[in-house]
Amino acid sequence: MTETTSRTTALATQYIAVRQRSLDICAELHPEDFVPQPTPDVSPPKWHLAHSTWFFETFILQPHDESYVPYDAAFAYLFNSYYEAAGPRILRTQRGNMTRPTTAEVYAYRAHVDEAMQELFCRKADDEAFRDLVTLGLHHEQQHQELLITDILYILGHNPLFPAFAKTDFLGADAHLSTPLALALAPVVCWVDIPADIYEIGHKGSGFSFDNELGRHRVFLEAYAISQQVVTVAEYLEFMQCGGYETVDLWLSEGWAFAQTLDQQAPLHWHLRDGDWCQYTPAGLEPLRLDAPVTHVSYYEADAYARWISARLATEFEWEVAHDELDWGQVWEWTSSAYGPYPGFATAAGALGEYNGKWMVNQQVLRGASVATSPGHSRPTYRNFFHAEKRWQYTGIRLARTL
Repeated sequence: MTETTSRTTALATQYIAVRQRSLDICAELHPEDFVPQPTPDVSPPKWHLAHSTWFFETFILQPHDESYVPYDAAFAYLFNSYYEAAGPRILRTQRGNMTRPTTAEVYAYRAHVDEAMQELFCRKADDEAFRDLVTLGLHHEQQHQELLITDILYILGHNPLFPAFAKTDFLGADAHLSTPLALALAPVVCWVDIPADIYEIGHKGSGFSFDNELGRHRVFLEAYAISQQVVTVAEYLEFMQCGGYETVDLWLSEGWAFAQTLDQQAPLHWHLRDGDWCQYTPAGLEPLRLDAPVTHVSYYEADAYARWISARLATEFEWEVAHDELDWGQVWEWTSSAYGPYPGFATAAGALGEYNGKWMVNQQVLRGASVATSPGHSRPTYRNFFHAEKRWQYTGIRLARTL
């Protein structure tokens, strides 16, 4: 067996494992759980399972296998997400209206594509371009696995019964913790001092990265301090109890307007029950874990908390330079950096060029990973990004200060 054939065999094995994890995440769902779309940001679980399959069918099977016959020609319209070059698609807001195809048909679609992919692995053992596309497809599916978890959490978290959906342990990604996650209820913030200097930023090496991580370049940073741990539930609860949501001076103008629209001035998935705060989790509605990282907060809330504590949010460059000294991997951490291109960034030709570049406006960068991030999917140069008001992901807060 040649080295390239061996790599392809390993990739075929990885393909099976990644694809299975998507099904494992959905293992405890009932048929009715696969369809709802309670808000435009949230896609039905059935759609995620079909879209990640459409990705392999459209970008790998059809261009590389002349004998492949698409499972259903209508699926290209139903399960394209945002790839304009790949053809028309239904509106994102209409994904929850698709009672058909059924969930069973979507599972059959996945099996059809998986069988064709395994056959293609045998014929493309020495094709490096093919392996690169499959690797991108697997990382794409891992992104949707995190969305599956957070979208299911949102769907069932807005069910008045607050049902549990995770008897199997699919949560818990790569941890980068130098200290235990459980902290004292009133933890002493440990600050890491970073001297002023010129630092290199961006992906390097031969491992996988998305195109928005490329263009390694130098930046000058003034001296700063960054907290080793992220903000906990107990710390954020103190902010709430001290009137953080009612103190206009703490908020950006758009943030203050956002805070006034909230049904309850607390992180998403928090619920007040008999005077005590609870949080909806995959295991159902549970009492707050005061020592856990606060999650499901917007950029606006993260920024307001930082102002309240006389600190600020780190830039994405400050985070990357200091990452070896930080406990990270439990929550995506808002940074003060706007999402934009690195020097030399160029959008690739074709539909896959739409993957990252066209989103580089009006969004904030988040660094790290979360408990919902798939194992093996995190790295210190990863650049996540969302609009400032979004908080249905596992988003949290890390503090910084200028020295």
